[in-house]
Order: sequence, then C-alpha cells, then structure tokens
Amino acid sequence: MIWVIVLIAGILEIVWAVGLKYTDGFTRLWPSVLTLMAMGASFFLLSIAMRSLPIGTVYAVWVGVGAVGTAFVGIALFGEPTSVLRLLSIAAIIVGIVGLKLTA
Repeated sequence: MIWVIVLIAGILEIVWAVGLKYTDGFTRLWPSVLTLMAMGASFFLLSIAMRSLPIGTVYAVWVGVGAVGTAFVGIALFGEPTSVLRLLSIAAIIVGIVGLKLTA
C-alpha cells in the first residue's frame, strides 16, 4: 500500500509540474490554485511514505515518476521532441526507479 502512496504522490508531481505551465507565472488564479493543491497533496503523501520507507529511495522514486511522467506529457500535449536519445534517457530513469523499488 505504501508504494501506491508513492505512486500517487508521483502522479500529483506530474500534475503540478504540468500545472506550472498553465499558471503563467502564477498570474492565472484557477490554474495556480489547482497547481498549489497538487503540490501540497504530493508533498503530504511523500511525507507519509517517508515514515516507513528509506528517504533516499522514496524521494528518488517520487522524482523519477514525476520526471518520466512529465516528459511523456510534454511529448503528448506540447509536441516536445522524441529523439532516440531522449527516449533512451527516459528508459534509463524507469530502470533506475524499478531498481530502487526492488531494493527497498
């Protein structure tokens, strides 16, 4: 169950990272409110996971989920490039996330 919490926290990290683009420098009210809510929820869930899992592992998995998810959202929503090197780099992050999860 605790890894589900880490995953949800990572998904919320994707939400707030993408949300930052829509806040327009926190000048747009509702995107800013939703982004801040996602940030708060993500950090709260991260703190819960850190109660029972190693801090380095939880933080690295959280960041990795957020980074990979945000990269894919950037590709899907914003037409960001999908070079072979970029996709291999994302795959390397995924391998690292799985490796950290297996060692915790």
